[in-house]
Amino acid sequence: MSPRPPLNAPERGDARTRLLEAARDLIRASGFASTSVDDLCRAAGVTKGAFFHHFESKEALGVAVAEFWSQTTGALFAAAPYHEPADPLDRVLAYVAFRRALIDGDRAAYTCLAGTLIQEVHDSSPAVRAACGRAILDHAATLEADIEAARSQRGIRGDWTAQSLARHTQAVLQGAFILAKAGDDAALARESVDHLERYIRLLFGAPGGAP
Repeated sequence: MSPRPPLNAPERGDARTRLLEAARDLIRASGFASTSVDDLCRAAGVTKGAFFHHFESKEALGVAVAEFWSQTTGALFAAAPYHEPADPLDRVLAYVAFRRALIDGDRAAYTCLAGTLIQEVHDSSPAVRAACGRAILDHAATLEADIEAARSQRGIRGDWTAQSLARHTQAVLQGAFILAKAGDDAALARESVDHLERYIRLLFGAPGGAP
């Protein structure tokens, strides 16, 4: 199974799904503003009438594709191998390693749709912003139980919470994607994720990790 939602021609499913798959790929590659309804219809192989049958506007499509992204990536991460270690800290570190391993190849294939989209619409479309925010923050929340278990197991005290560290992982990842875009170099993103791993190990007093 591919480690991330693939960037390719949409499968010949129902028109709504094909439009969502096309939006996922085109927005990651070119951005929301640069992706027209005509572009989406052409990539999905549907008519403009079919588009407006499923989505009343491009903004409505933006909300739907953020939710689609959350659902599809949520399933992917739920089945990922980083859940397997018995030690909760090992699971958190395995999550970071898993995310690092995804940073390879074409930028559009490893960057986050929700992060890409929210950078464009955070001011202009509250509805799309909220959908992207849910996608990012709900994913961050999936790490909280393991972080809290690792804190409890190791007797870690501090003025930070499992929630704040979970959110910080997403801040680093989204920032890493921006650096990769700015420098046209995936290595810049991997470098940031390596620092994230070092930081988590320091918080928990865990040895090893990225040199």
